[in-house]
Amino acid sequence: MNRRVRRKVTRSRAPKGKQQIEQESEKQEVFHLNPSQIHLDAIGLRANGLRELTGDHCRELSDAVVSVITARHEGLESLQLGPDECERVTGDAIRAVAMCCVRLRSIRVSGLREVDEMALGDLTALRFLSVAGTSNLKWSTASHCWGKLPNLVGLDVSRTDIGPKAVSGLFSLSGSLRVLCALNCHTLEEDTNFVSCHNSSRGKLLLTLYDDMFKGLRSLFADKTMKDDGGNVFLDWRNCEKGKNKNFDVLMAWLEWILSHSLLRIAESTLLEFDRFWLSQGAKILLSLMQSEEEEVQERAATGIATFVVTDEENANIDPERAESVMKGGGVKLLLNLASSWREGLQAESAKAIANLSVNSGVARSVAEEGGITILTNLAKSMNKQVAEEAAGGLWNLSVGEEHKGAITEAGGVKALVDLIFKWSADGDGLLERAAGALANLAADDKCSMEVSVAGGVHALAARALANLAAHGDSNNNNAAVGQEAGALEALVQLTRSENAAVRQEAAGALWNLSFDDRNREAIAAAGGVEALVALAQACSDASPGLQERAAGALWGLSVSEANSIAIGREGGVPPLIALARSEMEDVHETAAGALWNLAFNPGNALRIVEEGGVPGLVHLCSSSESKMARFMAALALAYMFDGRMDEVAVRGISAEGSSKGVNLEGARRMALKHIEAFVLSFVDPQAFSTAAASSGPAALAQIMEAARINEAGHLRCSNSEIARFIGMLRNQSSILKACAAFALLQFTIPGGRHAMHHAKLLQNAGAARVLRSSAAAATAPLEAKILARIILRNLEHHQIDASL
Repeated sequence: MNRRVRRKVTRSRAPKGKQQIEQESEKQEVFHLNPSQIHLDAIGLRANGLRELTGDHCRELSDAVVSVITARHEGLESLQLGPDECERVTGDAIRAVAMCCVRLRSIRVSGLREVDEMALGDLTALRFLSVAGTSNLKWSTASHCWGKLPNLVGLDVSRTDIGPKAVSGLFSLSGSLRVLCALNCHTLEEDTNFVSCHNSSRGKLLLTLYDDMFKGLRSLFADKTMKDDGGNVFLDWRNCEKGKNKNFDVLMAWLEWILSHSLLRIAESTLLEFDRFWLSQGAKILLSLMQSEEEEVQERAATGIATFVVTDEENANIDPERAESVMKGGGVKLLLNLASSWREGLQAESAKAIANLSVNSGVARSVAEEGGITILTNLAKSMNKQVAEEAAGGLWNLSVGEEHKGAITEAGGVKALVDLIFKWSADGDGLLERAAGALANLAADDKCSMEVSVAGGVHALAARALANLAAHGDSNNNNAAVGQEAGALEALVQLTRSENAAVRQEAAGALWNLSFDDRNREAIAAAGGVEALVALAQACSDASPGLQERAAGALWGLSVSEANSIAIGREGGVPPLIALARSEMEDVHETAAGALWNLAFNPGNALRIVEEGGVPGLVHLCSSSESKMARFMAALALAYMFDGRMDEVAVRGISAEGSSKGVNLEGARRMALKHIEAFVLSFVDPQAFSTAAASSGPAALAQIMEAARINEAGHLRCSNSEIARFIGMLRNQSSILKACAAFALLQFTIPGGRHAMHHAKLLQNAGAARVLRSSAAAATAPLEAKILARIILRNLEHHQIDASL
């Protein structure tokens, strides 16, 4: 089935009341502004000893809020605003910060519309400054004022329009500045000679996208004898250098933090200009940051991995080289380790990265080998909706691979996915889409199909039932519990009514796959599947082709049962299927034709199709579709409708309203037979048939069979009653129906067909050989019927020999 990839999403924290904010803030040195209640935070926050304030993703932040908070907390040492654009924060807020919080050692004002360069230059205690993504900076003023900051060690100007002149000014004026981070600064990066020159400046480092960042960072180490092997510079720092120099440790921690932000923002761009960067060093840096001791850095790095591999979200396209670079760098194991963390943010972002990477079959295999299926299954059980959603997405993408379906089932993935549908059925379309998509893929596997239907296995459910009975002795309560756990089919039926079209599509697809199993087919009907799917088909006239195909496909699958077929007709399923059969989309009208073929087997449904105007639609398919299968099934539906069995019903009148609509049956019959004949003759080469009639040689018959073969028809499986129906048509007075029946039986018995042996046994048991010999020898039979009958007899002999081997 389909698979999807997702890009970074913004998480919101649960709202808190004013009293709770005041109580909590008294205890904290660090406070995170809540994006959903910024003004409430500003009013309620009065924290003694507050040292750090962050406002990530606070788009509604304003000058007034910043001014109020900083005025109350003059002891602030760190202020972090951004990275989203804060349109309501201006230079006025920066001046207020500079006036009140003179102890600030670190400040990030990323994404602001403007800043006051001179006000920032007054913060003499400032050691680290980031203005990444800020526009309208006056660089002559900034380089002059910031270059005089006596303690400035690290400056981040990424995603700005800084140029070589401003960089030169900063490096020449500042005696303390050690690192200037200028990632994705087009004006600067265009001057490659300037960048190379300044990277050789003693004691100062300019970081850009197109220089070796690991090599540059290693130049900062005090131990110049350390071998530069191009490895993880941050890991080398933690293992060999950390603890020797406190100031250097603070700088390296700041660089991890800054790079995780900057690379994430770059990852959100799908521009091809970054491709060389990601393949040469970007992926390695993100993998390095995932090993940070800071969980926020790890989380941003995991989100960066999840994002940079996606080249086209809508079509679920993953860049294979980027995905493989993550895998070869040990990224799968790192992500799975983070996914096993206790921190839910890390779990969600790591699961998202695993899900996106798993679109690549090689990475999916690595995820499975490293135990990722069990980890994702456990995360799917999380009470955190986002964690569960990303884990379900991972199982969805992994379930595309045939080799992973059994492992997902064995790990308890089916039950976990079904439980998700029950848990979030009223809230969470994204989660439901992923869970339903995974179940749809799993249901397509014969071994997993029944597991999906019982959601965890019969033995597991029986054990649970016995445990409940032993503990409580209450069969009613126990039945309710078992009913919930075993309700996979009920859940999928329920999802066909979701307001989200993607969820409806995946649920219908799952039911279509499940309906291939006889037991599931009846259980789906018992769970209200007929009514739900008919309603879905009726409502999807303007839906996507994918939803239309799956709605028709699910009805096609259910209609294999004659009881379900009758129920579909009575529930009003015929008109929407006729409408879908008129679709210009091949997959849609082919599937609708299959459903109408099944429905037409029942005389009452056949009459409904005629009365609802289905004959012109089927005739059009039979003669005009590019799909041989659609033409074939439309012809068979028409043959069922006019082989004589409908006549008695038409006389009684058994339309949906209980009385015939008075259509011209004879005119419809003539139209149908004319196009059935044309369909069969489109596969007939008169010269080849004449040659076969004259010689009856095996080569001539084999040539005709290959010319007539419809490859997809080999996947169709007919019941005993359907085969008997075609045998009966061979005796029909209509030469056209005789030829049509012979053509159908040829398709169903061609050696190599998936169900050819099954059909051969049914024909042999029904004594079809005698009827076929009679047809082949009949003087009045059409030539095509006679030749096709001979080929079918040869096919039966072939299968009889095969069966004896």
